[in-house]
Amino acid sequence: MKVMILAAGRGVRMGALTENCPKPLLKLAGKSLIEHHLLALKEQGFNEFVINVAYLGAQIKNQLGDGEKWGIHIDYSNEGDQALETGGGIFHALPLLGSEPFLVVNGDVWTDFPYASLRSQMTRKIHLVLVKNPSHNVAGDFSLVGGRIVPDLAERYTYSGVGVFNPAIFELKRAGIFPLAPIIREEIARCQVTGQLHLGEWVDVGTPERMTELERKLLLSQ
Repeated sequence: MKVMILAAGRGVRMGALTENCPKPLLKLAGKSLIEHHLLALKEQGFNEFVINVAYLGAQIKNQLGDGEKWGIHIDYSNEGDQALETGGGIFHALPLLGSEPFLVVNGDVWTDFPYASLRSQMTRKIHLVLVKNPSHNVAGDFSLVGGRIVPDLAERYTYSGVGVFNPAIFELKRAGIFPLAPIIREEIARCQVTGQLHLGEWVDVGTPERMTELERKLLLSQ
């Protein structure tokens, strides 16, 4: 199963930290955020990666190269100067991802989720990993009942930024800038989305404060 790491965003909420450095290359406990992803995924048997780049994307390519130094292979989906949002970015990368379901990981999250367990989860077109709602998303995103993502009920959880997607969901889409969430909701209405709740570690590294707190935890665990 190929992995797409989403790394094209500007990281505006990080302020001055991303003025001259793309967010995925910000250091956490001695390693860049994206390197933490690559190493965790490789440890669980994933070795083919697609990384989309836009803002300061050349720095990411120069830093990671083709992945040989970690024993993996990396292809890059270059979106130019304007990031295509999550949906448009995945669509643009489809020629590199192939015809089989692929794992998508947001480049700005950190988690101890067991990625290898997702290899057996594709009974529908999308499988999402959800987490309990953090303070910055108290309303949640999706409802989960019996392993299925269903139209909104009273209790909702937050999409972790980790999911498996069948490329068939993009069949009727055209190249351009568009979000992923409406596509997910279309497939929910068709009963084509499964999910699970992850109760382990998960952080949306969206602000300098969250990044500092995460680094503190990582250093304490070393």
